[in-house]
Amino acid sequence: MNTKSKIRQNVFPILAALIWGTAFVAQSVASDYVSPLTFNTVRSAIAFLVLLLIARIAARRAPRAEKAAEEKSAERRALMLGGVCCGFFLAVASNLQQLGLGDTSPGKAGFITALYVVLVPVFGIFLRKRAPAQVWVSAVIAVAGLYLLCVREGFSIEPGDFYVLLCAVVFAFHILCIDYFVRRVDGIRLSCAQFLVVTLLSGAGMLAFENPDASAVVSCLPQLLYVGVFSSGVAYTLQILAQKDSDPTVVTILLSLESVFSVLAGAVILGDRLAAREYVGCVLMFIAVLLAQIPLPKRKN
Repeated sequence: MNTKSKIRQNVFPILAALIWGTAFVAQSVASDYVSPLTFNTVRSAIAFLVLLLIARIAARRAPRAEKAAEEKSAERRALMLGGVCCGFFLAVASNLQQLGLGDTSPGKAGFITALYVVLVPVFGIFLRKRAPAQVWVSAVIAVAGLYLLCVREGFSIEPGDFYVLLCAVVFAFHILCIDYFVRRVDGIRLSCAQFLVVTLLSGAGMLAFENPDASAVVSCLPQLLYVGVFSSGVAYTLQILAQKDSDPTVVTILLSLESVFSVLAGAVILGDRLAAREYVGCVLMFIAVLLAQIPLPKRKN
């Protein structure tokens, strides 16, 4: 693996986790102003426009390669199918998450969402994607760290927690879906296509079940811009680029650091203080990440 691939597969998901972790605070604040479907419609539309601009610039700078008509057609079909599948899972997951954030804390939501670190290798078994024992141990340590980090006074399944738990399940399918399509199409174009689908699906739900208020949207516009440009446009693209030719289970462990950053962001922005058990959770999370990245020697026959 060359240096560029190592940076892409290790640094990109950590940057995405940092952006997502801080976005939990913005999402929690915005939930006081707008409904979940309205919020995700606007943020996804912003992300789509930003990514469309980036994709156009990248297409102009990239050298033109001569491709046969059949190859272009196959790539176009793969992009459309990937955009629909990834966009569907992302739309369901993001709306469940935003719905849950209206009834739970950002830190607790970060813990529950990051449970996909365990769900991805479990679901991957049914897709014949076996993860080494090292990764499974890392996943267990990560879950223990996440629990200490975000769950303070016991763990009870309330409505908000249940929605975020369903969100974690759907996010696991989203990661596996990306792992399949990113090997067949351009990552930036795939991210752009999926946010177009999220905008359309969330917009349809918004018009059917909610009464969008323009003044409410303006009231939380800074949060929408941050989540739309960085959390959606930048971070999800970093995730897609990170998963290219890499183990999705290892990437999910790095992405699960978003729970650490969500608690830290809550402490800095909202004034929340970290308890001793939360510091222990941070340590366990980093141990899990390091264990997943350290190559173990192969046993000889």
